[in-house]
Amino acid sequence: MNRNRSLVRRTAAVGAVATAALVLAACGSTDSPAGHGGHASASPSASASAAQGQHNAADAAFAKGMIPHHRQAIEMADLAPTRADSAEVKQLAEEIKKAQDPEIKTLSGWLASWGEQVPAEGAMDHSMHGAGGGMMTAEEMENLRNASGKAFDTAFMELMIKHHEGAVAMAKTEQKDGSYQPAKDMADAIVTSQTAEIARMNGLLGKD
Repeated sequence: MNRNRSLVRRTAAVGAVATAALVLAACGSTDSPAGHGGHASASPSASASAAQGQHNAADAAFAKGMIPHHRQAIEMADLAPTRADSAEVKQLAEEIKKAQDPEIKTLSGWLASWGEQVPAEGAMDHSMHGAGGGMMTAEEMENLRNASGKAFDTAFMELMIKHHEGAVAMAKTEQKDGSYQPAKDMADAIVTSQTAEIARMNGLLGKD
């Protein structure tokens, strides 16, 4: 009798140990892909799933739209040193380049990490964008390239105001619909900085 009880106890103990081991294994397999240090050991599919969970379609659309948008602003700003008359316009153009070039690199990095296609350098062609989002048409860009002095200053600021307004609208959409926090933070910065630059350009144009 005692021997039977001892056997039952031993069997129950072994079962408990086995159950505990299974629970621990299950916990470990659930936690490792999501942990910060788990990327190296996680399978490619698990890593991809974790990355996809960090952003949504609005974040990808924001990055894909803002990259060519910023590229065109830089193209416009590159004209200022040799064509602008106003020191304020030259300074503004320089500030635009300094702010937006690093953002292009950041946005491109996000898209690459998400497995999304980064817009090609020529992707700001005006036929694709149809001058939407404040993008300049081919004709507007050509007119700006041919302008100089005070005429350039006026055209540059009027076109850049429209361009900035498009960027602010895109950024506000990201604020509302995006889920990737770094992208939402960039959208916040774009709304703040470009709204301030719009006010600054309106002041220089005498429209404030």
